[in-house]
Amino acid sequence: MNHDHSSAEASPGRESGRPEARGPTASSFSSLDALLLLMTFIWGTNYSIVKAAFDEIDAQAFNASRMAIASVVFLGIIVGVRRWRGGFPSSDANALASILYTPAPFTRRDWLTLVWLGVFGHFLYQYLFIGGLARTSVANSSLLLAATPVVIALLSAVLGQERIGRFHWLGAGLSMLGLYIVVGRDASVSGHSLTGDFMMLGAVLCWAVYTLIAGRLMIRHSPVGVTGISMALGTCLYVPVSWPALRRVPWSSLSVGTWVAIVYSGLFALFVAYTIWYVAVREIGSARTSIYSNLIPLVAMLTAVVFLGERLSVAEVLGACAVLVGVALTRIGRKPEPKPSS
Repeated sequence: MNHDHSSAEASPGRESGRPEARGPTASSFSSLDALLLLMTFIWGTNYSIVKAAFDEIDAQAFNASRMAIASVVFLGIIVGVRRWRGGFPSSDANALASILYTPAPFTRRDWLTLVWLGVFGHFLYQYLFIGGLARTSVANSSLLLAATPVVIALLSAVLGQERIGRFHWLGAGLSMLGLYIVVGRDASVSGHSLTGDFMMLGAVLCWAVYTLIAGRLMIRHSPVGVTGISMALGTCLYVPVSWPALRRVPWSSLSVGTWVAIVYSGLFALFVAYTIWYVAVREIGSARTSIYSNLIPLVAMLTAVVFLGERLSVAEVLGACAVLVGVALTRIGRKPEPKPSS
């Protein structure tokens, strides 16, 4: 995930090669907010879908398969848009260019950065995330991943990439408290899940680093270009490591549900959701985008209510309300982001 923060002045933003800020104001609900809610729905439902698939297929083999699908789609769109963009009406091309198309060539330094993004954001992150999810509970996973917005905000503030206001910190703290009320009471730290918990914590750190580094690269390049190429590079590392598990999978006997899970997770949880995440990172910054990830455990919980018939307790409802209020607080008093130095 990679965040670029819009400059406080339009002209400096254009001089730096960065697209002019088009993000929503702090008080309005925009189409970007709607897309971020769609992203949280996709990632929230993906937990149960992935967990169910693990009954038939090895976790790392599943992950390698969905990463390969997403990489092919990303690269296909990158090549297709670059080849046929001249056939689009100019207004459509301008509207899509900042998301789909990278007019500036990738420099040697850009490619080196993309390699690091592939290592941290796709190879290591995906290995740790899927491995952790397979070894620990959804409650533990959700609680650990809830630290993502705080980790990103801290790193972003330390690096001077974003100015984090008091309302953001208040909202982040309230959201984490709400998540603890919802899932923390069911979390456990035992020998059985400790390895998975540490893997999830490592995944959080990898995701934070990836988000911040990629955001700087998106000053000159599109979210689809940066995400797609870095994912393809990460997949090239991931598939060989997962090859023994891939060879053991009885592909011809997998159920339709497992195949649907692989395709859904590759197309939606990776391609669609990743694209939304990085578009938002570039438009409104990494810290504010990441706070939406606190809604993911709530989506997972509501999914269980609707499809599994689970009941909500009063504490869970109160915790969910705290998360929603916390997300709303991060929209208040948003400070302008400093102009990038590069």
